[in-house]
Amino acid sequence: MDIQEELFDASAEPYIVGGIKAVFYQNPSNFYKVLLVQITETNCDYKEQEIVVTGSFGQIQEEEVYRFYGKLVDHPKFGMQFTSTRYHQEKPTSIEGLIHYLSGDKFPGIGEKTAEAIVDALGEEAIDRINADPDVLVQIPQLNQKKRDTIVEVIQQSNGMEKIIIGLNQYGFGSQLAYSIYQTYQEKTLEIIQENPYQLLEDIEHVGFKKADAIAEQIGIKADSPMRIKAAILFSLNELCLSNGDTYTYAEQLLTKTIEVLESSRSFLIEPESVADEIVHLIDENKLIEDNGKLYIRSLYAAEWGITASIHHMLENSSKIKYSQDIDKEIKIVEKTFNIQYGKSQKEAIKKAVQSPIFILTGGPGTGKTTVLNGIVTLYAELNGLSLDVEDYTEEKPFPILLAAPTGRAAKKMNESTGLPSSTIHRLLGLNGSENQAGEQAEKELSGGLLIVDEMSMVDTWLANQLLRAVPSGMQVLLVGDKDQLPSVGPGQVLHDLLASQKVPSMELNEIYRQGDGSSIITLAHSIKNGELPADFLKPQRDRSFFNCSTFQIEEVIRQVVTKAKAKGFTAQDIQVLAPMYRGPAGIDALNKMLQDIFNPNDTGRRKEVSFNNKVYRIGDKVLQLVNYPEMNVFNGDMGEIVGITYAKETEDKVDEIVIRFDANEVTYKRSEWNKITLAYCCSIHKSQGSEFKMVILPMVKNYHRMLRRDLTYTAITRASELLILCGEPQAFHESVMKSSADRLTTLKERIMGEEESIKSPTDENATKITVVPESKEPVSSVTDQPVQLSMDQENESPQNGLPKEYKLTISKVNNEEVDPMIGMEGVTPYQ
Repeated sequence: MDIQEELFDASAEPYIVGGIKAVFYQNPSNFYKVLLVQITETNCDYKEQEIVVTGSFGQIQEEEVYRFYGKLVDHPKFGMQFTSTRYHQEKPTSIEGLIHYLSGDKFPGIGEKTAEAIVDALGEEAIDRINADPDVLVQIPQLNQKKRDTIVEVIQQSNGMEKIIIGLNQYGFGSQLAYSIYQTYQEKTLEIIQENPYQLLEDIEHVGFKKADAIAEQIGIKADSPMRIKAAILFSLNELCLSNGDTYTYAEQLLTKTIEVLESSRSFLIEPESVADEIVHLIDENKLIEDNGKLYIRSLYAAEWGITASIHHMLENSSKIKYSQDIDKEIKIVEKTFNIQYGKSQKEAIKKAVQSPIFILTGGPGTGKTTVLNGIVTLYAELNGLSLDVEDYTEEKPFPILLAAPTGRAAKKMNESTGLPSSTIHRLLGLNGSENQAGEQAEKELSGGLLIVDEMSMVDTWLANQLLRAVPSGMQVLLVGDKDQLPSVGPGQVLHDLLASQKVPSMELNEIYRQGDGSSIITLAHSIKNGELPADFLKPQRDRSFFNCSTFQIEEVIRQVVTKAKAKGFTAQDIQVLAPMYRGPAGIDALNKMLQDIFNPNDTGRRKEVSFNNKVYRIGDKVLQLVNYPEMNVFNGDMGEIVGITYAKETEDKVDEIVIRFDANEVTYKRSEWNKITLAYCCSIHKSQGSEFKMVILPMVKNYHRMLRRDLTYTAITRASELLILCGEPQAFHESVMKSSADRLTTLKERIMGEEESIKSPTDENATKITVVPESKEPVSSVTDQPVQLSMDQENESPQNGLPKEYKLTISKVNNEEVDPMIGMEGVTPYQ
């Protein structure tokens, strides 16, 4: 049975049958098309002979006949149209029609007589039979191998991709997701989805559990199927880790979350024991890692161990760093070079950094991190007889000092402060941004003598592992950051854990050197870091102000501030509004629309603009890059300006295009790529990390609820270099300063410290058991108060005559010393 016959009863559904007269518009990147159709049959109340049909279609051929299902829509500009949700090509149903079809222009070399022979042999179902089994053509003597290949290729091309797109549309995927899925699986798309729709969760971004589960229910996968439960477990583990920034969770949280995911998707009570059983099976299958009662995503578990191995390997090289020069004297030479007098702590930091294989430099605003960084670079060059003139180096002899940061703006800031070349970490490693969660490793090994990474607090566990793995033996590493800023968006708190382990040499700069310029922003930041607001918090200062207002007054207050600032010569690039949430009257979305109307209005209608996802983009707009786009040298967090818009009718591909300038780099985005950008007049505090702006406007109201946190407020305030405008409710600011963010669940610190007892697997004599007590004590669904045992013992794991019944390495066998897991690995440690 055809897929559309399986999923739909189309008898009462509006449809139009007709031949394609013209293709008015098509987007090759996402299948969207606008067609002119000459109607031959319809059940709609429409009397005209032609109609415009819009939707997502595969390889539509002009003059071919198709059946479209959907609905009539009265477009305010273009009149009555038919919006198609699914379609299929009308196959010739008569002998004469089928012969005419097979002898047509689509099948070169196949004449009418040969077509008649095909139909005589295969009947009216000839096309379906050929598509199902191309070898049926062997029985037709008039066809040689070349002609058979031609027929099969044409039928599979027209039916294959079309059938996939039809199938994806019928499963409810829009054009963007359909394109992503087809690009991933190609001709196996429907086969993979029908075999295991939950595979979409692992391979396709933006496909959630409910979507995959809806398809699973359509194709008959039961609500208590082990496949479904396993998929929900892995999905829930990812959700818990990614939403909380943790690298692991506990069984009880995972069980509760999994049941919630399963029961919210389908109305079916799930037994906790069935989830517990599948958790154990996933552990046995090595798809989920259990370590001392903690449950990990495989790639995060491996990444923590990878970072640990890299750190230990570097520390082992500490004795190899020796200099014949007197370092104290060399520091004095550096001071003369810069005409500066380093403080005691700054001198100590510079000295330790050049003598350590890996060193961490931390400090808040105004403490001189940039000054110390320049001193370290200059001293390192002097000690190693290196030139800091970039022109002295070539592609064959690259610059020996590597500077990198997590975002493009942070990398640019490093370049401006040091005068040396810098790049994003992703670009340095040759990553495209998709490797992290897939658990793939960077193959590239860096070359040079010193690696400096700024804004290290933004680097998550995945990326830190990739970076440190690429450091060759002998290269020194300097990590720079502010430990009080927000942790990474991705899982982990790498900078925090490295410092907490106390294994890596480090120095925190506490003395403020920029107080002399009268900056109250710096003193405010340090007060917030210490968990308090200064007495003059509400009083106007030379470089900051506070406006007391409610949630619904925020927009108007910011409007007035920005309007006056613009009149004084401030540009959109000078002013950055930061907010912790997207929704609501004081959220990022609403503020962006208002700010766009101030900085880049289109009152006359003469400015080019396009619409996408409820946003309007105009030439001159300030925009933010949302994902890494390394092939175009653009990265997550970069800000640019729209400098060109080309409408579809003006382009060769007939697709709308936006051109954005990022500094000196211009990048063209087709409409299918517009989800990579958003307006940037107001952005999230996370997205602002690594950047500085002349004026920062920070609203803070109690409606922000859970986002009222010290690290968020501190990070936002430290983005301002000259002026800080605070607005909102004083109590909201007070709450945010009082509420410190909870440490994330990670085990990196313990691994680096070598606390093996706290991180190795349990050693129960015969089995590993995890007791799961659901968090909720409410009588919700099937979650009971009874503990559930996740047992990992197997009957065949008991030793008999000194040998296991099965030759399978298990945790119990290792713990019972039935198998030596270190066979052939004498003298090798986990760090190697």
